[in-house]
Order: sequence, then C-alpha cells, then structure tokens
Amino acid sequence: MTRKSWIDPDTNEPLIDEYAKQLASFVRAFEDGVISDKEIADQEARLVTVMKDVEEGLDDAAHAKVTRLLCELNAYDIMHFTYEMQKSRAAMFRG
Repeated sequence: MTRKSWIDPDTNEPLIDEYAKQLASFVRAFEDGVISDKEIADQEARLVTVMKDVEEGLDDAAHAKVTRLLCELNAYDIMHFTYEMQKSRAAMFRG
C-alpha cells in the first residue's frame, strides 16, 4: 500500500479532509443532505474501532505524538467549520 502524505507538498495544507470526503461511509451519509443520529453513531463506532486498533500498536512516545495530532486536527476542524459558518453568515447579511 502506497503511503498517502497528510500534507500537500505544494500548498503545505492538510489533505486529511480530502481523504475523509472519499470515504464511502462519508459519501453515503451526505447523499441526502441530512446527517442522522444513526449516521453519527455509526461514524463514532468506526472511529472508536480505528482508534483502538492504532492505539494498541503505539509505544508511549508515538502515542503522545498521535494524541497531540488528533487534538490539533479536531481543534482545526472545529475552528475551520466555525470560520466557514461565520463567512457564510457575513455574506448573507451584506445585502
């Protein structure tokens, strides 16, 4: 399996968001434009399964690095979502 870089070498921007949008479960969840309680629960279950699988194979140093990575990624996602929502609202009120 070829390793996919997490960062675009030309723009230095994260690529994880683009990879996530290619997941079959992600595509299916967004097909109808509504995210249901079940889809959220299913995604959480997939996340927990993968986290457990990865966590088991990490030594303490790698675990600390991956924990920081996950926290920074989560913070970025929340901030980016909020930023986009703010831009969207500002554009709506310009008249």
